[in-house]
Amino acid sequence: MSRVPHEPADESDRIVELQAEVDQLKEAVASHAVVDQAIGMVVALGRVSPDQGWQVLKDVSQHTNIKLRNVAELILIWGRAGDMPPEIRAELEDALDRHGPTQIPGAPPQ
Repeated sequence: MSRVPHEPADESDRIVELQAEVDQLKEAVASHAVVDQAIGMVVALGRVSPDQGWQVLKDVSQHTNIKLRNVAELILIWGRAGDMPPEIRAELEDALDRHGPTQIPGAPPQ
């Protein structure tokens, strides 16, 4: 027996596919917001342009092998609580040295 394209099973499959797509889009929007906020912190604290802030996040992510979203989350936690893993702090400092004019406030002198 051949299926008619609009049978309920086909519609159910399509609904499941669409729900998965909606979930992925929601995650992407949330991730984008976290990254944008972290870029804002880097821009404000590092005195760099937004493009440089984006590059700083990418550099930190690549050099620490940590997903960019996770780097952004760590930077936001640092902004709220003042805590940052030393390897992230060191790489952030290096990236800002490459892309911007100043050091991270509160970083030990070199």
